[in-house]
Amino acid sequence: MKTVFILISMLFPVAVMAQKSVKISDDISITQLSDKVYTYVSLAEIEGWGMVPSNGMIVINNHQAALLDTPINDAQTEMLVNWVTDSLHAKVTTFIPNHWHGDCIGGLGYLQRKGVQSYANQMTIDLAKEKGLPVPEHGFTDSLTVSLDGMPLQCYYLGGGHATDNIVVWLPTENILFGGCMLKDNQTTSIGNISDADVTAWP
Repeated sequence: MKTVFILISMLFPVAVMAQKSVKISDDISITQLSDKVYTYVSLAEIEGWGMVPSNGMIVINNHQAALLDTPINDAQTEMLVNWVTDSLHAKVTTFIPNHWHGDCIGGLGYLQRKGVQSYANQMTIDLAKEKGLPVPEHGFTDSLTVSLDGMPLQCYYLGGGHATDNIVVWLPTENILFGGCMLKDNQTTSIGNISDADVTAWP
């Protein structure tokens, strides 16, 4: 499985680093990667770490949208969803978190109140229940393909990394991989928070 992860990772387009970003608030910026895919960066104060950026992805197809991770709280998530509705003219119908941390599922409560369907690694579901966090509805153990109105979102659990439950989502029609906190760019000098990491299994 690690070999698959490495091969897929090599396909992620490095050109996105040069794309222009747009700020929709003081703490959220968005960059378009393709006609159907956007990445966002949200900023939040984390105790012990200071102001920390978190990355997520927005996927659009036929006026439907999927969020891959949420910002760290309901307020930022609502702001992001409203931007998707107003600027991209799409309704957020699907949510897939990378793992159980707050910078992935922090806005899940808001999404559930909006009727958004959520899909997650079963380990993420179990950890969310254990920790008293909002719980995704639909679980998988190895892989799952979620259809965004016919557009495949291929979810894979390849083993532990930044967190024991982290997954990747491959978008075959866009040739884009979302790896969340498990993937780092080549300018990163730290792998960040490893308190819940499996550093031995991290590819």
